[in-house]
Amino acid sequence: MKRNIVSFRSNVRLARQLWGEPSRIALRSLRELTARYSLSVAAGDLQFLDGRWYVTHSGLLQLASRRKCRGIKTFLQERLSDPAANRWVFRAVVYKGPNSKGFTGYGDANPSNISSAVRGAEMRIAETRATCRALRKAFGVGICSVEELGAFSSLPKSSVSPPPSSGSHPSNGSGNGQPRLRDQLCLLIRQHDLDANLVKAYAADFCGTQGLSGASRELVESFISHLSAAVKANREALVCKLNSYAKPLEATP
Repeated sequence: MKRNIVSFRSNVRLARQLWGEPSRIALRSLRELTARYSLSVAAGDLQFLDGRWYVTHSGLLQLASRRKCRGIKTFLQERLSDPAANRWVFRAVVYKGPNSKGFTGYGDANPSNISSAVRGAEMRIAETRATCRALRKAFGVGICSVEELGAFSSLPKSSVSPPPSSGSHPSNGSGNGQPRLRDQLCLLIRQHDLDANLVKAYAADFCGTQGLSGASRELVESFISHLSAAVKANREALVCKLNSYAKPLEATP
């Protein structure tokens, strides 16, 4: 299914809802990204952090699909990796067409350059970073991917309620407020009749973790804000995005 044409106005409107008023330079960059690559804020293709635009892994994959990318191969660099230290290095090669020689990108991950929220997923993060870099080279995307920032280490801090004092009981059963955030997410799912399993899969991809339980409070808050704005802006586009996370049915013998 083809995605609807992305408009600059819709991107600006949703960006203002999510991150406030961008600067003139940021707006010019967004116009270029919209016109040249059809990247969509509502679809989660872009993130705006510290006054700069970053493309997401899912956004790059969507771009590759639209440009009829021939294929992507990844290779573990065993000689550069150290499993005992959770240090992994991958090489990714993107083939734009049948005669393409390939565009190469490298990605590394270790406990020192990822967020504590995704510790244990260093191998997957390294492969994702390598893929992002190769895709950016192949399709001439001049902005960095958010996955290359150290697992969202540059996300702005959200206002978090102070922890409960000793002797008091945390609301909703958790001192870090995660159950309350999950309640907000469940409410969004019910209100807009979304598939809960697909939303969870999208959330894991958005946060760069295996599941919501491994995501930090800031990442979960960011995803909920993104999902809320996306469903209000264009529910059909969001549903199409969620359907991309559906697992293919196995063929019956």
